Amino acid sequence: MKIEITNKKENPLQDRTEIHFEIDHVGGTTPGRNVVAEEIAKKEKTKRDLVIVDSIESVYGIGKSKGYAKVYKNKKSVLEYEPAYKLARNGIVDENAYKPPEKKE
Repeated sequence: MKIEITNKKENPLQDRTEIHFEIDHVGGTTPGRNVVAEEIAKKEKTKRDLVIVDSIESVYGIGKSKGYAKVYKNKKSVLEYEPAYKLARNGIVDENAYKPPEKKE
């Protein structure tokens, strides 16, 4: 698996860097959020729990995927700006701590 950052944009209002990336995973499955977040954290020289992977979309038949992630400057900003379900999905908070809203009948 090889990750290439295609676009990087600073967002000082929300204290983060927004990253678009491509993953080359020919011959393998699409990598999970945690693996991708760890690789982005290494490339950006930051901690894993400051990286939120929003999306990973596979390109049909090629063995490549495109995605979008946000790298925050500190934990306070992550907890302030990201919704609870994204924090649970990315493993930053315990999944049991997040309870989806109940549907009204």
